[in-house]
Amino acid sequence: MDSLLTLPARDGSDIRILQITDTHLFAGKHQSLLGVNTWSSFDAVLDAIEAQQQHYDLIIATGDLAQDHTVEAYQHFVAGINRLPKPCVWLPGNHDFQPAMVDTLADAGIKSDKHVLLGDHWQLVLLDSQVFGVPHGMLSEYQLEWLHTALSKYPERHTLVLLHHHPLASGCTWLDQHSLRNPHQLEAVLQHFPRARNLVCGHIHQELDLDWHGRRVMASPSTCVQFKPHCTNFTIDTLAPGWRWFTLQVDGTLQTEVNRLQSDMFRPDLDSEGY
Repeated sequence: MDSLLTLPARDGSDIRILQITDTHLFAGKHQSLLGVNTWSSFDAVLDAIEAQQQHYDLIIATGDLAQDHTVEAYQHFVAGINRLPKPCVWLPGNHDFQPAMVDTLADAGIKSDKHVLLGDHWQLVLLDSQVFGVPHGMLSEYQLEWLHTALSKYPERHTLVLLHHHPLASGCTWLDQHSLRNPHQLEAVLQHFPRARNLVCGHIHQELDLDWHGRRVMASPSTCVQFKPHCTNFTIDTLAPGWRWFTLQVDGTLQTEVNRLQSDMFRPDLDSEGY
């Protein structure tokens, strides 16, 4: 957990980050989740990102890269993400199988660093909120202690904290059963670090941008199926797959935008009752 990646800024300029999340890939490229072929939708998202021709410095993958625990699924993620010419850091989601995930991504040179220094003004801290075998999240005492240690080393840096599970209510009742179970402990650490005021999640397959104890919490669309916001029961949305851009400015300001495919070819099976 003490591995540290340093990415210099371009002549003191802003840092640009691409978030990819919840790819839910399978061993077979023909396989689907809730009616969406996850490899094809991931591939289409990558095509769209390449077509944008935007500059960025880093890719963050915020969990649920694989749906079926297979080495082959992680190999498909590697094949896709290696199309993009920037380093990628990642964290596990509730569906991920870390023995296969860690080894396969490491063999391909995908960074396992959980602390990233960005230029002279920013840092990322990536947390593991997975509780294997269940959908909800929890930060262990080890994770919380490591977070405190990492933030204490660079308290002057503006910080983006990454974890898979959302620490606050999303407004979607069935998803909020599967949120982070100990957000109060996370808040107890962060309250000592006023520059750690932005958090990014995956997991909920929808766009989110809310205030949590004076901090900004953002979640992003999946590259495959979307979940409809503000629903009591499991409900699929018809919005297209997407991704998110972040711009981290030298004064600590964070700007962000969500982009989606301009296509309706990845429409899910709206009659699905769960997964």
